[in-house]
Amino acid sequence: MPRARPRDLIVLCDISGSMEPYARAMLQLLYCAARAAHAEVFTFATRLTRLTPVLRRAGPDDALARAGRVAPDWSGGTRIADCLAEFNERFGRRGMAHGAVVAIISDGWDTGAPADLATQMARLSRVAYRVVWVNPRTASPRYRPLVAGMAAALPYCDAVVSAHNLAALGDFTAVLSAPRRRR
Repeated sequence: MPRARPRDLIVLCDISGSMEPYARAMLQLLYCAARAAHAEVFTFATRLTRLTPVLRRAGPDDALARAGRVAPDWSGGTRIADCLAEFNERFGRRGMAHGAVVAIISDGWDTGAPADLATQMARLSRVAYRVVWVNPRTASPRYRPLVAGMAAALPYCDAVVSAHNLAALGDFTAVLSAPRRRR
């Protein structure tokens, strides 16, 4: 009987100003993910930055300091659609996203056109096995996906989780291994 191989995990983490309260904590978690055999870590705000090599090379404190230097758009604006377009072109269809579980950590605030984000999410959802959106703001009982970027992305997500605290991180890890939802 063939051995089951886990799906690759790709994490795209929003490091824009609106995600500042969450991004540093998420990067600490992603440090561990990057050291796993089948995980890739990217950050984005106004540009896409691949952090996997930086996170794999050093101890946690040094890796996180280097990550901050490698991603110069920390706490800037957000162009999710542009960053997803770059990811889809460089790493998506022919590359690492094919058949992978892709987690996008973002509150969905975007300065671009919602239609552009929807287009890029559709492209990503066609090649990825599963797309999980991690939005720490969904933890609030008053949360509604009124932000245009989040509303545009929702139809292409297999799951949306909050991961705003340790208990919610358990939901996030459970969703990563769940079967794909039919879109």
